[in-house]
Amino acid sequence: MEEVEIPSYFLCPISLQIMSDPVTLPTGITYHRDSIERWLFSQGKNRTCPVTKQPIPTSDFCTPNHTLRRLIQAWCVTHADSGVQRIPTPRAPVDRAHIAKLLQEAKQSAANHLTFFHKIREIVSGGEANRLCVEASEAVDFLASVVEDYGETSACDEALAVLHSLKISEERLRSLVASRAGLLDHLFAILRISSSKSRIHAAVLLNSIITLVSPIYLTNIREERLHEVVNFMRDRLSNQATKAALQVLIELTSWGRNRVKAVSAGAVYVLVDLLLEDSDKRVCEMALVALDKLCECADGRAELICHAAGVAVVSKKILRVSVAASERAVRIIEKLSKLSATPALLQEMIQVGVVSKLCLLLQVEYCGAREKERAREILSLHARIWKKSPCLPYQFLFAYPSS
Repeated sequence: MEEVEIPSYFLCPISLQIMSDPVTLPTGITYHRDSIERWLFSQGKNRTCPVTKQPIPTSDFCTPNHTLRRLIQAWCVTHADSGVQRIPTPRAPVDRAHIAKLLQEAKQSAANHLTFFHKIREIVSGGEANRLCVEASEAVDFLASVVEDYGETSACDEALAVLHSLKISEERLRSLVASRAGLLDHLFAILRISSSKSRIHAAVLLNSIITLVSPIYLTNIREERLHEVVNFMRDRLSNQATKAALQVLIELTSWGRNRVKAVSAGAVYVLVDLLLEDSDKRVCEMALVALDKLCECADGRAELICHAAGVAVVSKKILRVSVAASERAVRIIEKLSKLSATPALLQEMIQVGVVSKLCLLLQVEYCGAREKERAREILSLHARIWKKSPCLPYQFLFAYPSS
């Protein structure tokens, strides 16, 4: 099959793909609708034309280029034998009145809910402008009410899926949390009781919401909620879900009393297992951050020391994952060596290579000055015990000579 040369004016300047829904800006440049809407509404809401850099008015900025669309469709039909697929006629963007009508129909009967969810998902998939239109409507509050009121049902699953696809802005989420007091508790419960997809959607939504919640709620959160987050992490449903749950755990354990609750829920063992099994750089970094927070309490340090691979796996991540991971791992080792040091632990640190890693830190430029200083302090603190280690630098041996 011969390779077909696509006319350059059929290609979107942003995506460099054939435009199925070309729209022209007031600057005269034509783009694929979805690409230009993402440019204008995402990442800080750019208000300039990507090509000309001229400012774009806030309303009526996109005019459908029907002539170009028909030319593209005709060209695709002409080259169908060469494998070119036909471009379908795009759907027109929706307005708030249409969404309000759909919402009114849904509120009239619970039987209409699933139909409403399916229609809203179709609208959201139609482009960034549609997504923003739905986000600004009362549909979001209705979706949240279904999640809050219906629990483990197909309606709840569908509502969660729509909320997940909306990628709601922080401002809108803040108002949602303020108006829906029970939403957070229901999202925690869904982590345990619902389908895999809904559990993932709930974790991602929790990650978006948790930083917007009142400190009073976070400091008084029930231990059951920590169990739900930890058990969800243990199931490892997806990489995205694991990262979302880790971020929720990190936020919750930023509040002192929650650290003991998380340790009681088995968080330390789950985090160590993540470090042992997951090679994803970001997952390792986040697991070390969470572990560092848990090691601020005595129960957390005791659990890490009791784990057969706990100290070893933390040491292994030094100089092997990233600068951020090394920094957190050294902080964990510092807490163990200063606050929970026992003769058995200090001997284990020699055996599993902690002392060797700390010595290596002093010789490389991989980490910052603060981490080097931490390593130096740890080595100095226990040099009398570690002086027989062959890797201990000369200055420490000199300071504590053999008797």
